[in-house]
Amino acid sequence: MAESPDNRSLVSASSQLNLMEIEAIDDKEFDIPQVDTPPTLESILNEPEDEDEPFILEDTCLLNTENIDAHSCETSSLASSDSGDRTHLKRRRKAVETNATVHGSVLRRSVLKGISAQIVSAADKVDAGLPTAITVSNVIAVGTSHGLALVFDQNQALRLCLGTTATGAEYGAVSALSINHDCTRLLCGFAKGQITMWDLANGKLLRAITDAHPPGTAILHVKFTDHPALAVCNDSGGSVFELSFRRVMGMRTCESRCLFSGSKGEVCCVEPLHTGPELKDHPITQYSLLAMASLTKILLIGLKPSLKVWMTFPYGKTDPTSVPLLAWQFVAAQKAINPVLAFCRGDTIHFLLVKKDESGTIHVIKQRQLQLNCDLINLSWINSRTLVLMDSTEKLRVVDRPSQEELETVDMAELQLVYNSSHFKSLATGGNVSQALALVGEKTCYQSVCSNAGQIMYLGTKSVHIMTLRNWRERVDHLLKQEKFMEALSLAWSFHEGTAKAVLGLFAEPAKRKGVVADKMVEMLLQYVDRSLKKCPEQGKIQVMEQHFQDMVPVMVDYCLLLQRTDLLFNQIYPRLVENSVARGVFLESLEPYILSERIGCLTAPVMRDLLSYFQENGMMDSVEGCLVHMDITNLDIQQVVQMCWDNQLYDAMIYVFNSGMNDYISPMEKLFQAIGPHLQEGKPLTDEHVVMGNKLLVYISCCLAGRAYPLGDIPEDLVPQVKNQLNTTTLMSVLSNPFYCCLSFCCLSFSYQICEFMYEKKHLYDKIVDCYLKDPLRKEELFNYIHNILSMPGYSSEEKHLVWVKALQHIKDLVSLNSAKTAELVAVHFADEVQSIITSLQDGYLVFQFLKCLLDPSSREGLNLQNVLRLGSDLHELLVDLLCQFSPQHVIAFLKTSQDYRLEEAIQITEKHKLHEATAFLLERKGDVQGAFEVLLQTLKGKLHKLALKGSEADKPNNEEEEETGNELQSLLQIVDEALHDIIALCQRSSHGLNQQQREALWFPLLEAMMSPQKLLKGADAKHTSEALKELTMKVLNSMSSFIAPPAIIQRILQDPVYGKGKLAEIQGLILGMLETFNYEQTLLETTTNLLNSDLHWSLSHLRKAVSRGLHPRQDHCNICLQQYKRRQESEEEIIIFSCGHLYHCQCLQRKETGVLSERQYSWSCYKCTSNQGSRPADRPSAESSRSRSASLAQTKVTSAHRGNVAEAHGRKMLTEATLDAQQTLAWDQFRTLYRGPSRLAVLTELTHSHGKERAGLSNPAPPGTGSIYHSENFQLKLSPPPLVEE
Repeated sequence: MAESPDNRSLVSASSQLNLMEIEAIDDKEFDIPQVDTPPTLESILNEPEDEDEPFILEDTCLLNTENIDAHSCETSSLASSDSGDRTHLKRRRKAVETNATVHGSVLRRSVLKGISAQIVSAADKVDAGLPTAITVSNVIAVGTSHGLALVFDQNQALRLCLGTTATGAEYGAVSALSINHDCTRLLCGFAKGQITMWDLANGKLLRAITDAHPPGTAILHVKFTDHPALAVCNDSGGSVFELSFRRVMGMRTCESRCLFSGSKGEVCCVEPLHTGPELKDHPITQYSLLAMASLTKILLIGLKPSLKVWMTFPYGKTDPTSVPLLAWQFVAAQKAINPVLAFCRGDTIHFLLVKKDESGTIHVIKQRQLQLNCDLINLSWINSRTLVLMDSTEKLRVVDRPSQEELETVDMAELQLVYNSSHFKSLATGGNVSQALALVGEKTCYQSVCSNAGQIMYLGTKSVHIMTLRNWRERVDHLLKQEKFMEALSLAWSFHEGTAKAVLGLFAEPAKRKGVVADKMVEMLLQYVDRSLKKCPEQGKIQVMEQHFQDMVPVMVDYCLLLQRTDLLFNQIYPRLVENSVARGVFLESLEPYILSERIGCLTAPVMRDLLSYFQENGMMDSVEGCLVHMDITNLDIQQVVQMCWDNQLYDAMIYVFNSGMNDYISPMEKLFQAIGPHLQEGKPLTDEHVVMGNKLLVYISCCLAGRAYPLGDIPEDLVPQVKNQLNTTTLMSVLSNPFYCCLSFCCLSFSYQICEFMYEKKHLYDKIVDCYLKDPLRKEELFNYIHNILSMPGYSSEEKHLVWVKALQHIKDLVSLNSAKTAELVAVHFADEVQSIITSLQDGYLVFQFLKCLLDPSSREGLNLQNVLRLGSDLHELLVDLLCQFSPQHVIAFLKTSQDYRLEEAIQITEKHKLHEATAFLLERKGDVQGAFEVLLQTLKGKLHKLALKGSEADKPNNEEEEETGNELQSLLQIVDEALHDIIALCQRSSHGLNQQQREALWFPLLEAMMSPQKLLKGADAKHTSEALKELTMKVLNSMSSFIAPPAIIQRILQDPVYGKGKLAEIQGLILGMLETFNYEQTLLETTTNLLNSDLHWSLSHLRKAVSRGLHPRQDHCNICLQQYKRRQESEEEIIIFSCGHLYHCQCLQRKETGVLSERQYSWSCYKCTSNQGSRPADRPSAESSRSRSASLAQTKVTSAHRGNVAEAHGRKMLTEATLDAQQTLAWDQFRTLYRGPSRLAVLTELTHSHGKERAGLSNPAPPGTGSIYHSENFQLKLSPPPLVEE
């Protein structure tokens, strides 16, 4: 039901901005580039209207807006008839009901009954006609269809009736109204095009304007500006006119000026910027800004001091029936108050921030837009943060602009809104309007809605409705009247936290705001308690009653805790709930989760007693224990609680009560000892209860020694030393006096060792602690850090450190067994002189191996670099080599490569003793005995080949049972042979580089012979598989040796071999073809390289010749240094120098500026002006660098003045043809390289040639990154013969 305004002033609300309310606007929203160059009016008027492409702003900077947040796409009304799929609506509703913030009723809707009744009465009694337009200021004016204007005061009394029905018959209906800023004048626009001005003080007609715009068009809008003598009007032809009112010699006149012609685009909405009294000195007011909306774009112009267009903004494609809407509002952002223009056509609202800079330029900054899912027909600001929108279904939507959240939807169908369609169709003048304007006019209601000072009025056919924001108390009370306590509490909490939207009537200061709202919420909670008791279901239905209170009681507890009002919860709410036994039980049970989550830490004594007794009566002792250990129990009867815990086996709670209530950490331990001890002394088996007690006891003691409270938290820091001391003393005394405690100690060895460690530490017996660590299975690894800290940290005496040092040496075998790597680090730092004695004491060879490996092998340790700390003799390294040969032969070669501290002869003897031939060969090669290394590897290879040949002969014998096993063995032998062959080939390749041809043959031919010899043993078809495998390996040898041995020698050796010499040509065909293919490849590479070199050389020289022989055209006819013409001296010869950049100089001027570089044959010049712009003088740089600059000429040319004689002319022609290429060739080279895509082929070959130089980068000496070498290009590829395999 609509509310009446109970003697309330309709327009008394202050129009001042609530600055504190607006400060919460996010500044990021306004951090957008500005419009620096607004368009001109002429450019806008001349723009075509039929734009098919999407509209863009004149200044593209306006498009750099922030992203629309997630809410902007989901602001559709729940009640909109255009919302789409109904299942989607149901999902939306459910989400809002369960998760969305409660806003309550935001708008207060009232009917102005006095005005409504008089409008109806005037239509019936004086034939005033139906209402057509409304405007509001300090008075309310309503226009009628018969040309009357009814003016009402703030008490809804009719003050003036302006005009007559006779005038109405001549002028038509009132189509637009406007009141000036001081409420002294009223402008009326009529359907037939006339405009009248009335004096609101006496009702006198001041002006009747009939020639302000073209005849035959209706007045759509007439608006006063803030300038007292300036107004604007908009007619149905789409034109906009400025009306200037003057009074000359007692005569009132009106001058009209066209601001926008309808022939260039039809404007259907205008909105001047109005500023209130509090903003009259705002710098933007001097411009008299006017926003205009045509059917295609928005225009922002300034009327003062001169007409200027500041912004144009196209809509983009929209529904042709949608109504353009405009609305101004001042907002605070970035510590300044500036106007924001909201404009819309269709379902998208755009926001433009307008501000003036120090230079007087108006900047328009686009803000985040608001996307809806409905077609809007009206747009109004109700305050600086809140918009009230009306859609085409006559539903009001209240939207919070910063969050883009829809707060409320109100159906206005019963209003029967007045539409202005007839005026837009200009029916009174014959309907001479465009089809587009008539289409828009179907839904226009510009003159039916007006806003002023936080109130919005809506004109209906028989009534006037007014919308205002409810203050925060009204919104909460509105929900309370509907008994929606949950929603009311949620809304009140949002007011308390400052997260509510459209807030009115609250303090901006957080402390005051929270205090006022908290008082209101306390009142609401007490009402909620009374209602929950009154609405309780009938007695007898316990489950229903429990469910009723389970729904309500947690709400009370939650909000009391949020408000931090436990006094309200326990002193006022709980005593009321105690009256109902079911409510009491539900309340006490509901406290448990809050206690466990530590949201409630202290209960009053009555509530605590009731809680314990209730849980005890209902067998909920586990809940009692859980609650007790999270609460402050100082206000309880400690003995009573301890007894209850003991009787109910709540040992955790009992320990907590002793510790927290009395700071007693010994009594719980003694009490548990006394309970378990007798059973063990009598030899009785322990029950489950005793086992639980024993476990808790051990954990409790361990926590106390670690400084942790049991079962949770920490012991106060000032009590930790005292607790540890008391606990250790009591425990040790108990161990000594009671056999049970000894047994208990052995059940928890780790704990016992910690106690011993603590006691030894008190007595400074640090060496004894080493034994504790070694015997403690859980802390053995910590012993290394402990020993290191004792021996290296200050604070310990020399004697104490020595005892620990001796103890560590005594247990060195145990330490190595525990962790050999950490032991090695410890020895390297603290026992460097005892390594030999440690090795002797270890005795076990494997332990010695583990220890030395970690001590000497870098690959087996991490962290500390022991080589920097410890230097050991070669005998220990040789000992490690021996042990590696025994326990880890696969790692011998790796160690030999990384270590340099062993003696070669002794190492060779060790590896020969253990028959590690690969390691022996490595050592011989390092010694320099390549032939010896080769012989060792060759003998090894021969042995493996012999085994392979024998196994290959057996493999092909028919034996089905062992066929698969023999095949696997044969494959394994082939792999072994391949690995051995790889090693010996690598040795030969490494060594061949430093040998002559005869020495190379002494290496390679025995290897080839070794590979061909076993093939003699493989005869017949049965050994075919093994023979083929050996031939493949032989080919591998041949391919490798072909880089070092001449092919004729290789072929001769092959043909001499009986295996190949007596065979057919097909058997060696593969080898011959391979050699021929290599020859063909190298021959083709040579020919191609020669052709590339010749082609690129011709190409480069041709381009270079063109570059140096072209004519040069000077830019000016004067010298760029002295600025005089080059013909300045008629009496003497003058040499002129022209550069390829077009600059001209006298030779003498350049010499004075020192821009030349003296080369071997002549003087090389560079352009003074160009090199000066580069920031350095060419004479200060090397000649090569200066010659590369763009300003250097392609050919240094000397010309003479025209006045000289024939001899001089001949000399001049000679000088003209003289060209020095030394300094310019590099420049030409750079130029034609840039013309050619990528590095030229000549560059590739040039760099190949330079690669053999001493200091030039190339293939053998790669250039460092960044030098521009072509070999660092990712796309550079050059196919060359594969190099031999070389191992560093």
